Amino acid sequence: MDEGGTPLLPDSLVYQIFLSLGPADVLAAGLVCRQWQAVSRDEFLWREQFYRYYQVARDVPRHPAATSWYEEFQRLYDTVPCVEVQTLRAHTDQVLHLSFSHSGYQFASCSKDCTVKIWSNDLTISLLHSADMRPYNWSYTQFSQFNKDDSLLLASGVFLGPHNSSSGEIAVISLDSFALLSRVRNKPYDVFGCWLTETSLISGNLHRIGDITSCSVLWLNNAFQDVESENVNVVKRLFKIQNLNASTIRTVMVADCSRFDSPDLLLEAGDPATSPCRIFDLGGDNEEEVAGPAPAHAKEGLRHFLDRVLEGRAQPQPSERVLETKVAELLAQGHTKPPERSATGARSKYLIFTTGCLTYSPHQIGIKQILPHQMTTAGPVLGEGRGSDAFFDALDHVIDVHGHIIGMGLSPDNRYLYVNSRAWPSGAVVADPMQPPPIAEEIDLLVFDLKTMREVRRALRAHRAYTPNDECFFIFLDVSRDFVASGAEDRHGYIWDRHYNICLAKLRHEDVVNSVAFSPQEQELLLTASDDATIKAWRSPRTVRIFQAHRPRPRAFFSWLASQRR
Repeated sequence: MDEGGTPLLPDSLVYQIFLSLGPADVLAAGLVCRQWQAVSRDEFLWREQFYRYYQVARDVPRHPAATSWYEEFQRLYDTVPCVEVQTLRAHTDQVLHLSFSHSGYQFASCSKDCTVKIWSNDLTISLLHSADMRPYNWSYTQFSQFNKDDSLLLASGVFLGPHNSSSGEIAVISLDSFALLSRVRNKPYDVFGCWLTETSLISGNLHRIGDITSCSVLWLNNAFQDVESENVNVVKRLFKIQNLNASTIRTVMVADCSRFDSPDLLLEAGDPATSPCRIFDLGGDNEEEVAGPAPAHAKEGLRHFLDRVLEGRAQPQPSERVLETKVAELLAQGHTKPPERSATGARSKYLIFTTGCLTYSPHQIGIKQILPHQMTTAGPVLGEGRGSDAFFDALDHVIDVHGHIIGMGLSPDNRYLYVNSRAWPSGAVVADPMQPPPIAEEIDLLVFDLKTMREVRRALRAHRAYTPNDECFFIFLDVSRDFVASGAEDRHGYIWDRHYNICLAKLRHEDVVNSVAFSPQEQELLLTASDDATIKAWRSPRTVRIFQAHRPRPRAFFSWLASQRR
C-alpha cells in the first residue's frame, strides 16, 4: 500500500498471483497486509486450491455439510487421523481384528497369540484385561464385537485341529467381571458371528450334502446359556440356506434399517448406463416365481434331465460336479421357502453375509430380511412350524461382485455397505468350482446403498493384496461419518473421504495391516492392527495440537536452563 493506505495492486491481480501459489504460501502471504488477508480467504480461490490440491474431479460438488471451501480444505487437511500417537505391543503374535465399544471408552483386539484383550481408550491407551482362550482348545482369536449396551463382548475363534479344519467357537465375555458367560459352536469359523439383539447372537453350522453341495444353518443363540427352566429356549434356527459349487456362508453381520431415511451422508447412485448391474432382487411380489416350480414340476424336470444323461443324449456329457449341482438346483426349486414379508411392509433388520454360486471363493453377498418375530429364541426351536417340503430359505437380494470378497463394513447409519473385493478378469468363466479365476492385486472398495439396492459411484482404489485365491484372508475395514479406512497387504492402512472418493492418508506398519477401527464417538481417532504384532493409534493433526496445548508447560527457569544446556 502507498502512504495513504491505498493498495498498489488491484485485488484482481493479487488474486491471479495467489492462484499460482500453493495453500501454505497463500496463507503465509495473507499475513502481509489487510488487502492480502482478504484476498487469501476468497471462496473462489480456495475452490481452485481444493480441486487442484486434492485432485478431486470438477463435477463433484462440495460436501453438503460444508459452509465454505476454505473450511472444507481445512477439514480434509487437519481432521484426518494420520499422526501416530501410540504403539501398543501387548500382543505376541499377529493382531487380526479390532472393535470399539459403542461408547468409545473401550476397544477389544484379537490375535494369533490366542488372547482377547480389552483396552481402556483414554488419552493414553491402557490394557484392562487379557483373556487367554487356549484352555478352551482354541488355536487363535479372530473377531470381536460389543453388544449394543456395551455390557457383553462376543469373541470368535478357531479351534485347534488339522490344517483343513473349519470349526470354530464363539465366546461371550461379561464386561463387568470379565467372566466367560457362554460358548457356542461356529462352523465354518469364518462365519465370525454377530449380535442381533443385546442378549442374542448369530452363529453358523455347515452340513455336507454332497461333494460340492452343502447347506448352512444360521442359529440365534441366547448369550446366557445357563437358563434353569427347560421350557425356555436358548437357541433357535433362523435360516437354512443351500450352498452350491463348494460355496459356504461366511462373515455374517446385521444392518439396522431404522436409520435408512436419515443417513449421516447421502451418496449419489452410480450411472446405471456405465456401471455393471451387480444387485439382484430375489424377493419379488410373485411368490411362485421366488419359490420356483412346484415340487411336481421340479421332479419332472429332474427326471427329464436324468433321462437325457443316462441315455447319453446330454451333449456335452456333464461332469460329476456339474451333475451334482444341477440335481441340487432342481431339487431346491421345489423345496425353498420364499422370502417372508413384513405385515406392515416396514424393513426391520438385514442379515448380510458373503456367499457364492460358482466356486468356493466368496464372490456374492447375500441379504436376508429378519422380521421382528424372528429376533427372539422363543417359539419353535428347530423350525417345526414350517412345512415338510420347505427345506431351504430363499434370499431377498444377492450382490455379485465378480471377484473375491475380502472385507465388508457398514456406515454408522447402516445404510451403506462397503466391500473390499479383488476382481476377477473381465469375462472370466468358472469351469471348475475348485479352481476360481485368478484375482487382481488391486483391491476395489465398492459401495452399495442398502435402501435402494444400487451400487454407489465408482470403486475406491489405492490399497493392494498379493496372496492367491486359496491363501486369501479377510482384511477388515471400517466406516465413520466422513471417512472409510481399510488395511492392506502392502504394509499400510488407508483412509479415504466418503464424499469425494479420494485417498487422504497412508498409515505405515512393518507388515500386513489386517484391521482398522474408528472410534464411534470421535472419527479423528483411528486404530490399526498388523501382522507385526502391534496396534497403532492415530489422531488428527488438530487433536494432537489440542492435547499438546493442554499439557502443563515447564516453569520459565527450567526452560531457560534446558536451552542453555543445548
